[in-house]
Amino acid sequence: MGVRLMVVDDHRLLAEALASALKLRGHRVLAAAAPAAGAAELVIARAPEVCLLGTATPAEPGIFDPVAKIKRERPQVAVLVLGPVPNPRGIAAAFAAGASGYVRHDERIEGVERAIMKARAGEAAVAPQLLQGAFSELLNPVAQPDDEGQRLLQMLTPREVEVLVRVADGEDTRLIAAGMGIAPSTARTHVQRVLMKLGVGSRLEAAALAARTGLLDRAGPVTASPGGPEDAPGP
Repeated sequence: MGVRLMVVDDHRLLAEALASALKLRGHRVLAAAAPAAGAAELVIARAPEVCLLGTATPAEPGIFDPVAKIKRERPQVAVLVLGPVPNPRGIAAAFAAGASGYVRHDERIEGVERAIMKARAGEAAVAPQLLQGAFSELLNPVAQPDDEGQRLLQMLTPREVEVLVRVADGEDTRLIAAGMGIAPSTARTHVQRVLMKLGVGSRLEAAALAARTGLLDRAGPVTASPGGPEDAPGP
């Protein structure tokens, strides 16, 4: 039986895409909205079984206040936080606010669905690798420092890293496509995936985040490269 749920995220395209995928799998998606400030009110008013609540900055103070408000007003609603690779503080803050789980933005739809079913059943829904990474950082803070740039870099494929570097250099879709030897539609797909994985809403934000975290220095310069099988546009 399908789950009655909501998808609320600042990035409307991500929210709508995830909502559509879940509808195709038989779930009843009440809304796919993108208000940052009004997220809690929207969920409280509609009272779904499960809410997927997106965030781009899981470690920011107060970012999970909407989760706490939802749990105060609608304790029966299971809230799953949808966000980028979190650090231990992010996971701890999400659960402290009352979240039932944490799902990465780039998780496959099967993983998202498993988390939804666990949350509805009252179980904690966090991927084992996220917990393992969190415990490792908490137990070994010196050996494994909080390196946001390295975490972001590990989220991207080599082609996506190249796209990000080109975006940071100010290249538009046409130039990215020409420089990489791929179709403009494929270049747009790569850009969209990069934005989604980084948890940002624009190319400018992606470039700023990459520069701030030192990701561009790690990635190095790019050179023209031919397209390959992985450059086929995604579904």
